[in-house]
Amino acid sequence: MLKRLAVAAAALVAGAAPAFAHLNPAEHGSVMAGISHPLTGLDHILAMVAVGLWAAQIGGRAVYLVPAAFVGTMLLGFVLGLAGVSLPFVEPMIAASVLALGLFVAASARLPLAASIGVVGVFALFHGIAHAAELGGAGALDFGIGFVASTALLHGAGIGLGFVLARGGKLGTSLARALGAGTAVAGIALMVG
Repeated sequence: MLKRLAVAAAALVAGAAPAFAHLNPAEHGSVMAGISHPLTGLDHILAMVAVGLWAAQIGGRAVYLVPAAFVGTMLLGFVLGLAGVSLPFVEPMIAASVLALGLFVAASARLPLAASIGVVGVFALFHGIAHAAELGGAGALDFGIGFVASTALLHGAGIGLGFVLARGGKLGTSLARALGAGTAVAGIALMVG
């Protein structure tokens, strides 16, 4: 049982690893550039997987509402960024999202659903603004479709990992918390690096 649990968890985490560098929209198309974008930054990968893992820990409607809130607010941030809205401290807030979400997973925090949605929404706004700033020569609609798809897949990987670990009893719970702590440490490294 433990061996199968470890293999499943490793497969889900490996599935969230960066697949390729930023793609040139002229060569690969704007959708593929959008898909690749969140997969090429450790900060994005860690935050997206942590959202899914935390949603799985909370359970109930949070399993789909917390990731959906992230995606929706990230899209809002993207649109605002395209319209010329800027926010201060975008990159520090993205690093802070890795730290905070890692801490929520490490603590297996059970906030009220509205508070959980609010937390991920604040961070998602900054992620969306960052995506708009990094649009480059890609078409906004196609790029947006791409990064939404890969963000949702990373959330799904976190949810799946959370479900697998939850089946592992105390060991699974400890592993989930350790992953959260590791994510938080990575967030600190991103903030000071």
